[in-house]
Amino acid sequence: MTDRLFVTLCLVPLAIFSLAFLALPLGRLFMGAVEGEAGWGVYLQILTTPRYLSTLVQTVIISVLVTVAALAVSTTAGLFLTRNRFAGRGLLISILTLPLAFPGVVVGFMIILLGGRQGLINQIVPGHVVFAYSSLGLFLGYLYFSIPRVLLTVMAAAEKLDPALEEAARTLGAGPARVLRDVILPGIAPSLVASGAIAFATAMGAFGTAFTLATNIDVLPMVIYTEFTLQANIAMASALSVILGLVTWVLLVLARSYAGTTVAAGG
Repeated sequence: MTDRLFVTLCLVPLAIFSLAFLALPLGRLFMGAVEGEAGWGVYLQILTTPRYLSTLVQTVIISVLVTVAALAVSTTAGLFLTRNRFAGRGLLISILTLPLAFPGVVVGFMIILLGGRQGLINQIVPGHVVFAYSSLGLFLGYLYFSIPRVLLTVMAAAEKLDPALEEAARTLGAGPARVLRDVILPGIAPSLVASGAIAFATAMGAFGTAFTLATNIDVLPMVIYTEFTLQANIAMASALSVILGLVTWVLLVLARSYAGTTVAAGG
């Protein structure tokens, strides 16, 4: 068997998988969006209908805020855990990465137990404090499962930093803040971009948490679900899915152009 034939045989399963599970569903999704009465005008309807447009903007805003918060928390925690060894460190890392084991519905249920009508905070804080079903509750739910994804990437990148660079900066008189700004953050910047893009994409498309918490707020996954199941509006559900995918894809492409192959590794 020649090398060329061997490579061809190895690529056949990949080609079949790509066609059956990627190309055909995506093609059907694009066609489903324009098979309604509005045709290609369905995308104009999204931009001119207040509910759809506000839902798109709201979803993007929440995803951006979750990404920024996850980067801030995870970078701080990741750098601390990378540079310090102490009793209970392994247990702390395990707790911080525990959300990876939970599906979105469980995360949403935990937020309800914390900030719902019968939640813990409502029981111990004077007054009627309920935030589980609002944008804040959804933000906290998304943040909860975004932190471990960013944390693991940041820790892996921080472990690879050359300590000699920090020592050289300190020798030249740089303080801790200057070392952080000029040495550490630039060194892990590609990983920050990669993990931030993954956090954004995850928040944009998360359904389980939104299904549990989005009582007083619309986000794209929930609108797509209601358009498909309750309204039987296949064209609009398909068009909204395409918009969601395009927004996420554009960000991932931009992140990949900056961070190189780190994005692929992070995903």
